[in-house]
Amino acid sequence: MESKSVVLGFSGGIDSQTAALRLRDEGWRVVALTIDTLGDEAMMLKAQRSAEALDIEWQDYDARKHFDSEIVEYFCSEYLSGRTPAPCTRCNSFIKWSILAEVADSLNISHIATGHYFRIEQHDDRYYVTKGIDPTKDQSYYLWGLSQDILRRAITPMGDMIKSDIKQNFEDKSESMGICFLRGKHYSDFIRERCGEFRCGDIVDCEGKVVSRHNGIALYTAGQRRGEGIPEGYRVLSINGEHNSVVVGKADELYKHTLYINECNIVSESELLTANDITIKIRGIGRNPEKPVKIERWEGGYKVTTDDPAWAPAIGQPLVFYRKNLVIGGGIVAYFN
Repeated sequence: MESKSVVLGFSGGIDSQTAALRLRDEGWRVVALTIDTLGDEAMMLKAQRSAEALDIEWQDYDARKHFDSEIVEYFCSEYLSGRTPAPCTRCNSFIKWSILAEVADSLNISHIATGHYFRIEQHDDRYYVTKGIDPTKDQSYYLWGLSQDILRRAITPMGDMIKSDIKQNFEDKSESMGICFLRGKHYSDFIRERCGEFRCGDIVDCEGKVVSRHNGIALYTAGQRRGEGIPEGYRVLSINGEHNSVVVGKADELYKHTLYINECNIVSESELLTANDITIKIRGIGRNPEKPVKIERWEGGYKVTTDDPAWAPAIGQPLVFYRKNLVIGGGIVAYFN
């Protein structure tokens, strides 16, 4: 395989353009690959023209059907079943990076890259997703699912970059924000348009007493304090998809000391179970436990116990293990108490 060539995930935005420039200036032959997930012709044209302006090769890849079935359908079905999905994490693990590897193989190219803000470290024979140096843009939380085969061949040109410095080099400083396929819509409107009207049900307290009614469990998430039927002074504690109900309680009941995860990707189980300095994140931005946790095997995954409780966990969201800057692995929250 070509050792000094790289297939770069390329949207034509600030980050992917900067990644392409850095790689090119370091002597890499860059093949810019734009993955078409939504049929957005304007975005595809922008990416092609950006690649031409940088004088790098450009290719496109039609992933619309795969993206719709693997990501959009998952997103809707999770919300409709009372879970909180993580579409960006899933897309990175099952769509973007695997397609980059597939195209690289077809071109006999060893290396792949994206404009993500993270780094990779090798320790012995293992590769770890590692935090980028810009704490405001670090995306390691969303990349816990990447396999060793992917990490082994990945390059991270943006891991040591500061986003505010990069923006100064661009006249158009706009960025894409939020979940791409929503195209600015509220997620509940998107799901309703795709799947039909929601099913109403009960809002109950922790004892199971009905206190109000809801207009669809997809409209609620853990920690929420405003919304149709939520009593004054209460917050959403959890969603019960089996009974189509929303459970509410007082704010202090949102703190949970024990979480159970499955669907895991772990770099080294022995390290996970024996290290005494592992911390967790249950959200990329916002309130996360800071103290080290205790980890034990649990059927299909792991039980995580923390003295510093997790605030408002939700079934379906990722829980990611960190050892200082290294991502040790992660999984999906299946249960908590």
